[in-house]
Amino acid sequence: NALDSNIALYVTPSEVVAGKAPQGKAFRIGGLVKEGTVKRDNMTVRFVVTDTAKDIPVAYTGILPDLFKEGKGAVIQGKLGTDGVFAATEVLAKHDENYMPPEAQHAVDQVKKAQAK
Repeated sequence: NALDSNIALYVTPSEVVAGKAPQGKAFRIGGLVKEGTVKRDNMTVRFVVTDTAKDIPVAYTGILPDLFKEGKGAVIQGKLGTDGVFAATEVLAKHDENYMPPEAQHAVDQVKKAQAK
């Protein structure tokens, strides 16, 4: 039971919009930080994560990783609020120009496959 409470399910932005995200439980969402969406207000940062098909607004209070940038891959852990905003408790960013977190790459790949059909 303790292990189960520490496991965070991974969900793409398209799956969140489709209602497939866990309700009231922490999970991870991955994708790209949408260009032009990062807004800072003191320690709170608001931005949008996208899998290029669907967008999810995110709010995070804390210090972002140095590698966090618009247009780059990120994986965010937290809970989806009743207002549709993802309340993040942790933000992970990519490592270098050629790397995207596997979860973020998966989200983008899933959309590309769906669009190719």
